[in-house]
Amino acid sequence: MNILILGSGGREHTLAWKLSQSPQLKKLYVAPGNAGTASIAQNIPIGVNDFEAIKKTVLSEDIALVVVGPEDPLVRGVHDFFLNDRELRDIPVIGPQQEAAQLEGSKEFAKQFMMRHAIPTAAYQSFTAADLEEAYGFLESLHPPYVLKADGLAAGKGVVILKDLNEAKAELRSMLVDAKFGEASATVVIEEFLDGIELSVFVLTDGIGYKVLPTAKDYKRIGEGDTGLNTGGMGAISPVPFADKTFMDKIHERIVKPTVEGLKKDELPYKGFIFIGLIKVGDDPKVIEYNVRMGDPETEVVIPRIKNDFLEVLQAVALGTLDEVVLELDSRSATTVMLVSGGYPEAYEKGKEITGFQDITDSLVFHAGTKLNEDEVVTNGGRVMAITSLDEDFRQALQKSYQNIKKIRFDAMNYRKDIGFDL
Repeated sequence: MNILILGSGGREHTLAWKLSQSPQLKKLYVAPGNAGTASIAQNIPIGVNDFEAIKKTVLSEDIALVVVGPEDPLVRGVHDFFLNDRELRDIPVIGPQQEAAQLEGSKEFAKQFMMRHAIPTAAYQSFTAADLEEAYGFLESLHPPYVLKADGLAAGKGVVILKDLNEAKAELRSMLVDAKFGEASATVVIEEFLDGIELSVFVLTDGIGYKVLPTAKDYKRIGEGDTGLNTGGMGAISPVPFADKTFMDKIHERIVKPTVEGLKKDELPYKGFIFIGLIKVGDDPKVIEYNVRMGDPETEVVIPRIKNDFLEVLQAVALGTLDEVVLELDSRSATTVMLVSGGYPEAYEKGKEITGFQDITDSLVFHAGTKLNEDEVVTNGGRVMAITSLDEDFRQALQKSYQNIKKIRFDAMNYRKDIGFDL
């Protein structure tokens, strides 16, 4: 069968790499893709939100399954577009419909969902510009640090954590009144700060049954020791060493099951990935956020640990037979280290030639912000490449990734040298 993946990052290259191993695959397409996907699939130069162009590709290339990588097309309703189109409605889409995608598209929607289904999370209130004084009062009632979240999608930059009350008030005003994040911060969620260590759990559901995929922990800050600005992710480790059976049982009973059952109760059709961002407070898990797709760079450590033919798994999601699948996992640890452009996550230059990655044999190279420029592979984004390794222990796997990074060169290349420092 012919498959289309939407997206252009490290997540999509990883999914393409995994699906390309299936004997059931006839031809793989990625839209728009990157230099990495170009070596194992056919890139189609169309945007992930250009639904009419996607339709044209699906029909002309006889696509039998569409896998949506990023959140934006899901929040904009790409799955609904397929269901409402007579020519597309029988082609399965991996990714939730628009209303369920609000779990990521709206922080307030997600919080209300958690409250409704008694899923443990931080206490919160939501405010608009009209409620500014009331919002100030709520901030004053909290203990620092203060957590402000733009309600809508803000490209991973809509969450601000500040220790000073006056700074928090100024930031709140900037978000609500000055529209710092545009429409995304027309509503701001203020919540209590949870002190603990973070991790992510990934669930794949066909709307009936579900499978819990490997856990992962990513590192968002640009600087070592988790300092500096937030990024899209500088590296990840799977499995999470502190997520033992007792803790995972709590996650399953208190969070995963009520989430999947809550989607059914609320009549929110869901075929795809649920990314649950968690924090371990003492010995208890609480939900920080939901995403409605796989994480990046977590995909680069989760997917390589799945032994199954992943096309068969996704077909089971499409057919509603996921309960029949027995998930087989590699017991080894996987780690990934992200190579980024100099200056990222602030201003950076593109078009820098990348060399040396072709010489790596004992790690996996997943392209993120790259493109082909004639015969050269050049940088085309802030996060450029993820170097993934597997070994018996996450420290050994990291050592392997760092050794291989020494072979890679591009101008002003940067990466964190302390992934896993807190484990």
